Amino acid sequence: MRAAVISEPGRTPELADRSEPSGEAIYEISAVSLNPLDINVGAGRYFGGHPELPYVTGCEGVGRAPDGTRVYLFGDGFGLSRDGLLAERAAAPADLGIPLPEAVSDEIAASCGIAGMAGWMPVAWRAPVRKDDRVLVLGATGTVGLVAVQAAKLLGATHVVAAGRNKERLKRAAELGADATVSLEEDDLVTAFKEASGGDGPTYIVDTLWGPPAAAAIQAAAPGWRLVQVGQSAGAEATLTSAGIRGKMGELYGYLDFAVPTNAFREQYLRLVGHAAASEIVFDIETYPLERVAEAWERQAAGANAKIVVTLP
Repeated sequence: MRAAVISEPGRTPELADRSEPSGEAIYEISAVSLNPLDINVGAGRYFGGHPELPYVTGCEGVGRAPDGTRVYLFGDGFGLSRDGLLAERAAAPADLGIPLPEAVSDEIAASCGIAGMAGWMPVAWRAPVRKDDRVLVLGATGTVGLVAVQAAKLLGATHVVAAGRNKERLKRAAELGADATVSLEEDDLVTAFKEASGGDGPTYIVDTLWGPPAAAAIQAAAPGWRLVQVGQSAGAEATLTSAGIRGKMGELYGYLDFAVPTNAFREQYLRLVGHAAASEIVFDIETYPLERVAEAWERQAAGANAKIVVTLP
């Protein structure tokens, strides 16, 4: 069977013939989304290492179970400690897949996974948004941030601010429901965040960046703020003041897809899929056939703002 195989760290995956999978339920794969996680594992930068080389990449995907049920597949070490899903067929436990409604496409179902859940879960599950929240989304120009913007509005936030560097993507955030936008190129982010959020500043922060933007957001935040930390693309460390945290009685939460209990992940994933199927949450998706997997990989590695999905016939 055909598969996208990484033969050495840092090398773009190549199409190769692999032996048919065996030993578990066999799924016919139809769509696999690419994520920064896949790139980091393939480059040898992931803290958990990588599967034995050469390995099939792909941490999540959509396929058909042996009984014909269309399912979303994620977990069980795919693309992290064992061969991933970017192949025509893959073996997985029979009970791993999450059955999908027919109303949602393969591409959207795959997009709702790692990236979609990282944007949805902070405001829907980890620290649920409240009706009077003024939400600031740091890194709102990527897929995770755009989902967070839409989810916060959908779940009742009174005011949502999108912050990022890409001006065109900030315009897209406004189209998808952001009430205000802030460029991270501003000289005084604290003032910019306060003014854009209104009142005493944001009450809730979804942070995909960490580093200086997160420190500025906490400084700008209202008393009793909550912040859910999702990523660190602006830096692995942030300098926070005691006054900004204990002086405001702030609450700091961490979030990681892989740490969510299975039942909670399934429930919330299907909730997100339902909203996506109803076009209440929109994904900007770029699709590539398996034959162009190297191009899709390079696009993701370059920091694509759209969700990259590889489709299989």
